[in-house]
Amino acid sequence: MSTTSDWVLTPVPTALDAREMLSGLLGREVTVQMTDAFVGDVGDGATYAVYQDDQGRTRAVAVMDLAMSAYAGAAIGLMPVGAAEVAIEEKDLSPVVQENLGEVLNVMAALLNAPDCPHVKLTSVTHVGSTPDGEVAAHATTVGRRLDLTVTVPQFGTGKLSIVGVK
Repeated sequence: MSTTSDWVLTPVPTALDAREMLSGLLGREVTVQMTDAFVGDVGDGATYAVYQDDQGRTRAVAVMDLAMSAYAGAAIGLMPVGAAEVAIEEKDLSPVVQENLGEVLNVMAALLNAPDCPHVKLTSVTHVGSTPDGEVAAHATTVGRRLDLTVTVPQFGTGKLSIVGVK
């Protein structure tokens, strides 16, 4: 039996909303620019975040490239840019950068919550170096309701972020 929430779509944030949230989280004025869809990178890796409603239905997926994963994880933890550069060079996020990035992705759930829409929360993260579930990877390639950005984190660098509305 379907419920009304089955038919209500989780909103995809605007570029402005994403910029403001990331600027506040990372403690620096990030800049964003619309770009082509980023669905993951087999060579360098990517971070995949899954957001589900209270019934366990996937409502959105976020994908960050290696650079954005490293920069966001290091910046929120007030780590030096060198920590991010090492992660990018080694194509591997340290446990501390992973934990910090998880916090960024968790707070980003607020971008997906709106009045009269099902509440969503971060339910899983697949970090750089790990392979996401096939369904998650497929959701990342969904066309239509998505926000694709190039994000520049001052004093760190530039990376890609995509937020994809699934339901």
